[in-house]
Amino acid sequence: MEIYLVRHTETVCEKGICYGQSDVNIATPFDEIFDRIISELPSEAVIFSSPLKRCVILAKHIQENIKTISYQEDERLKEMNFGDWELKSWNEIPQEELNPWMEDFVNIKVSNGESFVELHERVGNFLSDKISKINQPIVIVAHAGIIRSILCHQSLLPLKEAFNNKVDFGEVIKIDF
Repeated sequence: MEIYLVRHTETVCEKGICYGQSDVNIATPFDEIFDRIISELPSEAVIFSSPLKRCVILAKHIQENIKTISYQEDERLKEMNFGDWELKSWNEIPQEELNPWMEDFVNIKVSNGESFVELHERVGNFLSDKISKINQPIVIVAHAGIIRSILCHQSLLPLKEAFNNKVDFGEVIKIDF
């Protein structure tokens, strides 16, 4: 089955801000980038999107420009919950909190947030609940963390190596699942 993983485009956040599940907007203009993304997608697909506006804006644009079999937003496609770190500069997160997480982001839970293992489990639940029942091409509009997790599920890559999967803003990654 063909799955097209689409990362949202750049946000309005300054570089170096941890915005995880914060509902930030995308930077404008984005029309040319959206047109390029559309050109890389199938002409007909089932679309799933994170409910965060930086994904929904793009997903709705895709929905308007390809034949959409169905469209659904799913909470399990939200980016990692960075809890107390949300909307903070990475530089202002206390080192005694940041360093253990940087050494083991897979298992260490962010204060009032989640670990990458928890994110990976919810992505796994989404995949087994939704993807296994579909025979048409699928477009998933989501975040870098979600896409890395899906790629780990698909390739059996250990989670500690998830960041080996580079995922740029506005990138489309086609996989067979």
